[in-house]
Amino acid sequence: MTSPLILASSSPFRRMLMENAGIHFQAIAADIDERAIEAPLELGGASPDAVALVLAKAKAKEVSNRFPASLVIGSDQTMSLGAQVFHKPKSIADAENHLGTLSGKTHRLNSAIALARNGDIIWEHVSHADLTMRELSADFIHRHLGRVGDKALSSVGAYQLEGEGIQLFSKIDGDYFTIVGLPMLPLLEKLRELGTIDG
Repeated sequence: MTSPLILASSSPFRRMLMENAGIHFQAIAADIDERAIEAPLELGGASPDAVALVLAKAKAKEVSNRFPASLVIGSDQTMSLGAQVFHKPKSIADAENHLGTLSGKTHRLNSAIALARNGDIIWEHVSHADLTMRELSADFIHRHLGRVGDKALSSVGAYQLEGEGIQLFSKIDGDYFTIVGLPMLPLLEKLRELGTIDG
């Protein structure tokens, strides 16, 4: 039997946030081609916020069309430096380039959520976190990636804040939930408003 609340995600981190908050839900991954959706948006000059929101809505709608009686949570995140949108590094060399580009600068994580029911979006929200990376030497980046290895390829920024990646930063403005990619406080407020969770 399908839960009345579905998280349209296969991310273990997002599932963990929901579980830790004591929310009863089912996780069902959306069947969409994210790159096919992203590419024309980026070519058309869409903002990083807009890209994240379009992807979050696409995930929510796809799962909602399969489970129309459920309330479906779609979420996505983009990482941007100014107008430049980053994608997961494909190799350690890519990761070195990412960290070299981000060194000494403040980049932004754009975390979008959308709620869908009966295939229609009923709510959407975008939260931001701004992360300032300290000045990193090429030698330090090389040594750091030598220690973390392929873990660097699992995140768009080539870092994990919950691990050694925290050493790369001098300042972080934004909450943990936004950084992980599921802004829980606005989501919980909306779920209470809808009567989906205990208010």
